[in-house]
Amino acid sequence: MSAHTTRRAALAILATTAAAWRQGHAQAPAALRIGFQKGSLNLAFLKSYGLLEQRLPGTRIQWTEFPAGPQLLEALALGSVDVGATGDAPPVFAQAAGKDVVYIGAEPPKPDSSAVLVKPDSPLKTLADLKGKRIALQKGSSAHFLTVQAVKKAGLTWADIQPVYLPPAEARAAFERGSVDAWAVWDPYYAAAEISGELRALATSRGLSSNNTFYLASRALSQQPALVRTIFQALTDTDARVRTDRRDAVQRYADFAGLPTSVVQRMVERRGPAPVGPLTAQLLAEQQQVADAFAELALIPRPIRIADALAQVKA
Repeated sequence: MSAHTTRRAALAILATTAAAWRQGHAQAPAALRIGFQKGSLNLAFLKSYGLLEQRLPGTRIQWTEFPAGPQLLEALALGSVDVGATGDAPPVFAQAAGKDVVYIGAEPPKPDSSAVLVKPDSPLKTLADLKGKRIALQKGSSAHFLTVQAVKKAGLTWADIQPVYLPPAEARAAFERGSVDAWAVWDPYYAAAEISGELRALATSRGLSSNNTFYLASRALSQQPALVRTIFQALTDTDARVRTDRRDAVQRYADFAGLPTSVVQRMVERRGPAPVGPLTAQLLAEQQQVADAFAELALIPRPIRIADALAQVKA
């Protein structure tokens, strides 16, 4: 199949899915299991405000927090959760591993919300200085793709660095011990380090990665467009409420995450509006570029077509 034919097929899926979501009313399921991370601001606020519970009366909603996207998608593939949000890389790794996860939507890009961090007094001043250095990152996360892009921009090869695969909490501990030279991570970990002055950004995602957020679901949930639409409208309304009453939102998240309000304020400021809706052609193309970059470096076991994992529902 040619690239042109593939693109036309993917766009047809996007159009059909978007049309289906605009129709019908959600039938409240008996239970809905949602996976989220500390960096999933929309989902964390949705849980706090309770807007989904209001719109799905009679549904028992279970919220489960995960340390990062790969762990969340593992639970999704195993049937432990029904829907969740991750960065760009986790679904690529999941799809390449043959896991049955389905893209159902996305938020706008957030290129300022992740970074490659070093200590304030580190001799590393440019991305080229990463050559031969140990970089802590969560394998298969958005930080993984950020690191791939940072290495490429520096004119280095993947073999020129020493990736150290650790979840965020362990990565920070390793950094503080001096076991690694740099740390690639996302908010709130980035914002906390930035506000504390303990670390500085060698580079953010801007110019390297869009740092997109995707919503993924079980195949069964992806076939319920009215329910998906209800979830996404609740998320979009949540985002509007956050921007309308930022002080209340900041305090809510600070209490939930155990973070200073100054850290949360920084996160919210650079995040921008985050309405949730179907994937666009642009987001689909960007995600395919993520998959192709990992395949080119043999960091995933096989090349994949992102369009194969898109929700396909009948209008």
